[in-house]
Amino acid sequence: MTDNPAGPAEIAAAWQRERPGTPTESIEIVTPIWRLAKMFADDRARVLRAAGIDAATLDLLSVIRRSGPPYTLSTRELASRTLVTAGAISQRVARAERDGLVRRAPGTTGRKSVNVSLTDEGHALIERSVDSVLSREASLVTGLPKEERDTLVDLLAKLTADVQRRQGL
Repeated sequence: MTDNPAGPAEIAAAWQRERPGTPTESIEIVTPIWRLAKMFADDRARVLRAAGIDAATLDLLSVIRRSGPPYTLSTRELASRTLVTAGAISQRVARAERDGLVRRAPGTTGRKSVNVSLTDEGHALIERSVDSVLSREASLVTGLPKEERDTLVDLLAKLTADVQRRQGL
């Protein structure tokens, strides 16, 4: 038995052999994307552990940091920009506040409005973490020359837009 799983072309050929007519044209695209996603996710998890931050906190702090000075967003903006529910944002913010990474303050757009800001500690953590994560991920894609990376970026954007359209997203 081998440690390496069958390649996408082998998988497609096996399905055609076992079930002629089975639609296998996606296998050589989707299977490598799934495998790469798992490899990238596992690698990111290791980098985040070493940096002392989890993925949800990285996401929260990153969104606030990318917003620019004064590094403050409402919980509604956070939910919109992270694509998670208001309840999930509330939990993330509460945990990050408990850890001293963010502070909450009443918002200006209504009674229930809450603004979330980075603390100095949160700002320092996201600066270190984003450098670790993005440097590592940049190194992982250097196996492709820049021109091929640019082509891949364009193709992935095109495929993503088409899949979103087909799914009504």
